[in-house]
Amino acid sequence: MDYLDTKGRIFDIQKYSVHDGPGIRTIVFLKGCVLRCRWCCNPESQEYRIQNMKVLGEDKVIGRDVTVRETIEEVEKDRAYYYRSGGGITLSGGECMCQADFSRDLLRAAKERGINTAVESMACAPWEKIEQVLPYLDVYLMDIKHMDQEKHKEFTGRANGLMLENARRVALYGKTRLVIRVPVIPTFNDSVEEIQAIARFAASLPGVNKIHLLPYHRLGQDKYEGLGRPYLMEGILPPTTEHMQMLKNAVHAVCSLDCQIGG
Repeated sequence: MDYLDTKGRIFDIQKYSVHDGPGIRTIVFLKGCVLRCRWCCNPESQEYRIQNMKVLGEDKVIGRDVTVRETIEEVEKDRAYYYRSGGGITLSGGECMCQADFSRDLLRAAKERGINTAVESMACAPWEKIEQVLPYLDVYLMDIKHMDQEKHKEFTGRANGLMLENARRVALYGKTRLVIRVPVIPTFNDSVEEIQAIARFAASLPGVNKIHLLPYHRLGQDKYEGLGRPYLMEGILPPTTEHMQMLKNAVHAVCSLDCQIGG
């Protein structure tokens, strides 16, 4: 079978993004995730199955099956923006490594067309799945949420050992730029000590020179109601600008990583 006929399941394609890798990017959102983060802003991504979700009172089908061929044709429509800005395609989710074959082949199609490639991923997958996408991957935007295994499991449903080990392996691979991103979540990881622990780990990874602090937001809250699910972060407010700046300063106090707030 031609690799362009590999099938995957997505739930959205978002164009003109500037926060998900270098330049102007097209984001392909894949269905399926092994984590259940309490703050997830895309809860419709967690289940691989096609779902119905209420959006503004109307039923919306979430998820559709596509081939690499038809997806890359849609991505190529914005080639001019990639060329001018240094942008490209970013795979997100969900966890795109849950559909590793489709991710690999879509990234391959992009690379063969000269399009920059990135993924947003927690690296919560067997190394063999991650390893197969790396030859076609320019930038790995990897979430590191917490260094404590038990607290990570309490808030996401999974311990963090596999993800931390995969972060080291990606860094040692050396041919894909690895950027560590930290969703800053009140009640979970927003203390100076917790953020500094992640920063020290990130700084220990070969070739890593950037860490992004992503402030928690509630933009996905209505989706939970649309799916008939409770929103487990009810009443939790986003961190203030002052608090985020304090955490950025805390990172700089323990390592020399370039620390950015957002994207």
